Amino acid sequence: MTVGAMGYRLYKPPGVLRSERLPILVMLHGCSQDAEALAVSSRMNQIAARERFLVLYPMQERFANLQGCWNWYDTRAGRAQREADALGAMIERVCQSQPVDPARIALAGLSAGASMAALMAVRQPEHYRAIVMHSGIAPGIAHSSATALGAMRGRRAAVPLEPLAPGQHLPPLLVIQGTADPIVAAGNGAEAAGLWAAREGAVAGAQRTVQRGKRYAATVTDYRAGGRLVATLCLIQGLGHAWSGGAPGVGYSDPKGPDASRMIWTYASRQFAGTRRA
Repeated sequence: MTVGAMGYRLYKPPGVLRSERLPILVMLHGCSQDAEALAVSSRMNQIAARERFLVLYPMQERFANLQGCWNWYDTRAGRAQREADALGAMIERVCQSQPVDPARIALAGLSAGASMAALMAVRQPEHYRAIVMHSGIAPGIAHSSATALGAMRGRRAAVPLEPLAPGQHLPPLLVIQGTADPIVAAGNGAEAAGLWAAREGAVAGAQRTVQRGKRYAATVTDYRAGGRLVATLCLIQGLGHAWSGGAPGVGYSDPKGPDASRMIWTYASRQFAGTRRA
């Protein structure tokens, strides 16, 4: 299916009624990927079938980027902003044509998709209930392809996020980052969570270590402003540039990591709590 020049894939759980209004998770693929590859590696559709939510997979066109990357970094030329707004328009149209609760929309992305998701959140924070960056770069750190490479290597200084309107807040952010990532330096994860926290006046809580079975261990830090969760940083020991806990035998996927898809849905569903519409 297409909206404007962009194609997308949409997963709906079986047996959806016309009267229902379900949450929707938007999944943005990384470079050298497409919507189908991210669906296969993340196995998010299986979770959506069990938990009853829709999954939207926008697809970057090759004429827009030869490597299939979202142009998150090209803010100086304005291409990043236009692409973010086009994705926002796609989501709005899908919500109008499908059984979606517009109060329960979450964004998640891998690599370039993570960076685009964060940019969309700071541009239209009122539209989204949760944001997930898996192995991405925070907004404002890069403004061109050259500075994007520097940011990915951890050689660009963070710039404070632009202030929002009075009373407006960023949606809660979950950052998933591997410590052995050779493409996106591990420090980018802490930088993204720190920028979110600084914008919201949040402070870091005590770190905790989580490990299930023989999967990689993760160090988790929550940032809160009062009792409100602003950001969560999940650093996964030994994970490279790959979807944590993803399907075996596919690109950009590491089954040895903790289940990122389950973490994402758990995080998003907690933000959705109390927002269900009749």
